[in-house]
Amino acid sequence: MDRTGERFERAVGIMNRLRAPGGCPWDREQTFDSIKQYTLEETYEVIEAIEQRDWVELSAELGDLLLQVLFYAEMAQEEGRFSINDVLDQLCGKLVARHPHVFANVKAETSAQVLRNWEAIKQQERRQKAGEQTAEESSKSILDSVSHAMPALLEALKLSNKAAHVGFDWPNIDGLFEKLHEEIEELRAEIKRIPPPGPMPIGRGIAGARGQALPEELKERLEDEAGDLLFVLVNIARYLNVDPESALRKTNRKFRRRFRHVEEALRKSGKKPEEASLDEMEAHWQRSKTLGS
Repeated sequence: MDRTGERFERAVGIMNRLRAPGGCPWDREQTFDSIKQYTLEETYEVIEAIEQRDWVELSAELGDLLLQVLFYAEMAQEEGRFSINDVLDQLCGKLVARHPHVFANVKAETSAQVLRNWEAIKQQERRQKAGEQTAEESSKSILDSVSHAMPALLEALKLSNKAAHVGFDWPNIDGLFEKLHEEIEELRAEIKRIPPPGPMPIGRGIAGARGQALPEELKERLEDEAGDLLFVLVNIARYLNVDPESALRKTNRKFRRRFRHVEEALRKSGKKPEEASLDEMEAHWQRSKTLGS
């Protein structure tokens, strides 16, 4: 089996066999809703393999992700909605239509030009589609194309990019830092409303007065202001061409490494983290930074 097409057809055939009468009971029971959670899990596993530069694992994880596509297409074909051929046809058509600098006579010698052309093509597609829509459909927001189901940092980035493409953006990054300062002050103002002893993170007590839960209105205000602050930080990352999701994952891994160093250092001295003072843990933390963790 030398040809890619033959391998792909074999995978499609295996998926069909699993779902057919006499196939796998578990596979036959699945629905669009029951397997969507696995699609998200497989996507994260692909990302993790990429970031770890584990090429053998990435090959396997990409296969698992492709399985999700085959699964959805097989179920859709069973319901008479579409088939894997429709998926491939739409993909090929979109790739050709959105790369006229490769498949037609449009010029694009830089990535910036490609992105401008890409956005112009998408706008043309939207206008064409709007001409076929009802008045209600054509009045939808440009933000409606951003999925509500994606991680919040990525959703914020996508929403901001969409708005920026039509000119709704900060003129320069200084304006973003001014907005950041404004949001910090607004959050600090809400924090001052927390009854004594003040904010206490989970693990060291419940935020509120003498262990009492915070009023619902105050909790909502704190959530709103914290969300506004995060949204501005996402936009600062966007302005710097930094993927906030990737940046935060890297920071999470860095935190794991450094805290593991703290745990190991304490273990060597016969202590557990909960038995050590904050000053002692901080000293080990700073030591982990000098060691390049």
